[in-house]
Amino acid sequence: MFKGSIPALVTPFKNGAVDIDTLKRLVDWHVEQGSHGLVPVGTTGESPTLSHEEHETVVAEVVKAADGRIPVIAGAGSNNTDEAIRFMEHAKAVGADGALVVTPYYNKPTQRGLIAHYTALAGIGLPIVIYNIPGRSAIDMLPDTMGELAKLDMIVGVKDATGDLARVAWQRITCGEDFIQISGEDATAVGFNAMGGRGCISVTANVAPKLCSEMQQATLDGDYETALILSDKLMPLHKAIFIEPGLVGVKYAMSRIGLVDPEVRMPMMPALDTTKAVIDDAMRHAGLLN
Repeated sequence: MFKGSIPALVTPFKNGAVDIDTLKRLVDWHVEQGSHGLVPVGTTGESPTLSHEEHETVVAEVVKAADGRIPVIAGAGSNNTDEAIRFMEHAKAVGADGALVVTPYYNKPTQRGLIAHYTALAGIGLPIVIYNIPGRSAIDMLPDTMGELAKLDMIVGVKDATGDLARVAWQRITCGEDFIQISGEDATAVGFNAMGGRGCISVTANVAPKLCSEMQQATLDGDYETALILSDKLMPLHKAIFIEPGLVGVKYAMSRIGLVDPEVRMPMMPALDTTKAVIDDAMRHAGLLN
């Protein structure tokens, strides 16, 4: 269902507003470059600073532009279950293929609360990829909890951003081998797939979609020799993009090849000149700049 290189799509802005025309061009470009899917309005899509109306507009426009060529997994998370239900109902109504739902952040539910939250969302009837990122959400969904949720037909996978590659093995045991495990960390994506993963929801793929797609496809084909060569080309870029928050770094990198304006919304700030220089060097290493 979901696999390979799936960019966590940026939301382009122009003079403070969502730039729909650029957003549509990005979707076409990702299809041409070989991306295996798209995730609009995740963290990299600046979901925390989008209004509900903007959030829903971006999802609808990305689904429309993709036009069934590649799957769209709509960001639909919230620490408010009713709000997450609203986002999921909208995503389903406009034709998204799935929803990426982050573990509720800040209010720190128990494991029992996580089961109740995702069970309620599963009732919408749209495939759900759990987003487990304890470093941001302050709650970690444990493998046993995920195993309970994996019994529900609509809970189909996880975007795992724990950074713990052993989690892939434990989740294969608790959730089953058919449960879709997708990395949420670019730098360890090859190792993640070697442990049983099937792809990466990627920040770097916003600026290097062809390289990320080829690397992911190599792992899916069992060609880890090729995957490692591509990983070596990309590794400095993975690191450089996250010197500052990833969406800041990747928007700057994209601006260097004419894809988007580097504009971000506060409290995010434009990249420092020192960061820009490191990103430029990493892009040259990857063959993206002369």
